[in-house]
Amino acid sequence: MIEIKNLTKTYKTPDGSVEALKDVCITIPDGDIFGIIGMSGAGKSTLVRCINMLERPTEGTILVDGTDMGLLDKKQLRAARRKITMIFQNFNLLMQRNVLKNVCFPLELSGLPKAEAKEKALELLKIVGLEDKANVFPAQLSGGQQQRVAIARALATEPEVLLCDEATSALDPNTTRSILELIRSINEKLGITVIIITHQMSVVETVCRHVAILDNGTVVEQGDVGEVFSKPKTPAARRLVFPEGDTDPVIARDSDETFIRVVFNGGHATSTPLIAQLAIEKGIAANISYASTRNIGDGVYGSMLLGITGGRENIQQAIEYLQKTPGVVAEEVIVRV
Repeated sequence: MIEIKNLTKTYKTPDGSVEALKDVCITIPDGDIFGIIGMSGAGKSTLVRCINMLERPTEGTILVDGTDMGLLDKKQLRAARRKITMIFQNFNLLMQRNVLKNVCFPLELSGLPKAEAKEKALELLKIVGLEDKANVFPAQLSGGQQQRVAIARALATEPEVLLCDEATSALDPNTTRSILELIRSINEKLGITVIIITHQMSVVETVCRHVAILDNGTVVEQGDVGEVFSKPKTPAARRLVFPEGDTDPVIARDSDETFIRVVFNGGHATSTPLIAQLAIEKGIAANISYASTRNIGDGVYGSMLLGITGGRENIQQAIEYLQKTPGVVAEEVIVRV
C-alpha cells in the first residue's frame, strides 16, 4: 500500500515561493491501477516524482508498505527504487544500445551475470511482444514499440510499483490503447501496483480503477473511477468530465424545458438507440442540447444534455428509464436564465 499523507512541495523562485503541491492525501491499495489526472500545471509530475523521492517533499510523508521513504539513506533509497520503477513520455531509452541491451542494463547494474541478464531480458521482451526486436536499435522502432521496451526495462528489477508519467501522451490513440492493454495485463498477471499520471480522461477511463483529480496542487476529488466521473462534485472535476463546461446550461426565459444530464460511464449504451427508445416506449421526446460521447474499448463514455418538456412526471419517468441502462447515470440539472 502507498500512503501519501499531507504532502506539500514548495519551490523557491526569484519571484518568491511556489506551492506545486498542497496537503495532498492519497491512499493507493496494493495491486491497484490508480490514475492521477489534472490539467497542465496541476502538479501531477511533481507528485509522482515525490513518490520515489526524485523530488523531496517540503512537508508530509510517503509510506510504501509502511516504510517512510523520506527517512531512507542513499543506499536504502536505491534499493527501494528498484521496487518502484518508472516509465516516461519520451521513453528514455539508450539510443546507442539495441533493445536487448537496453533491457539488460538495469540487470547488469544490479550485478546479475551477463548470461542470466540476457535470458531474463529475453523473457521480458516476450511479455511485451517484442522478442523479435532484440537486436534492433530504438531509432528503428515506432513510438509504441519504444514504450514497450521501456516497460520491459522497468520490469527487469521485478518491481512492486510501476509509475507511468504521461507514458502515452506522445502516442496515437490506437497505440495508446495497446499500451494500456499491456499495462492492464501486467497488472493482472504480475500483481504490480500501477500509478498513471495523465491529463487524458480516456486513459483513466480505459484502465484505472480509482482516480484522484489534481487541481492547482490540491486533490479536489478521489475515489472509484465510475463514481467520480459519473457524479463529479467540484468545478475542476466537472471541467474534465463534461466537455460542455462546468456550468449549468443557460436557456431562454420563456423555455419550458427541464434539462437532464446523461453520463455514459463504460456501458454498452450505443448498441441501443436510447433516446429514440425513450420516445417510442414512454412517449417522451427529448431535445439533445449537447452531446459528446466516445467508444473506448467495449465501453461508451461521455455525456449529453437533454431538454424535456411535459412537467415533473415526464422528467421522473425519463430519468428512471435512462438509468435502467447499465453504465448510464441521469440527473436533473438546474438551469440559469
